[in-house]
Amino acid sequence: MKNVELRELSVEELDIKLEEDREELENLRFRQTLQEVENPLRIRWLRREIAQILTVLREYELGIRKKEEGKSAA
Repeated sequence: MKNVELRELSVEELDIKLEEDREELENLRFRQTLQEVENPLRIRWLRREIAQILTVLREYELGIRKKEEGKSAA
C-alpha cells in the first residue's frame, strides 16, 4: 500500500492494517526459520509498511493530521 493511500485511511482502519501486517510479518519470520521463504523481500516491505503506519498514527496523536469524522475509504 502506498504512503498516500495510508494517509487516506481512518485511525481505526490503520489499526486494523497494522495488526494484519504485524501478524503476517510474524508468520513470515517463523516460516523463514523453518524453511526458505518464497519472497524474502516481503519481510522488508512489511517492516517498512508497519513503520509508515506507525508514523501516520503518530501524526494523528500529535495533532499534525486531523481526524475526520465519518470518513471511510472508498
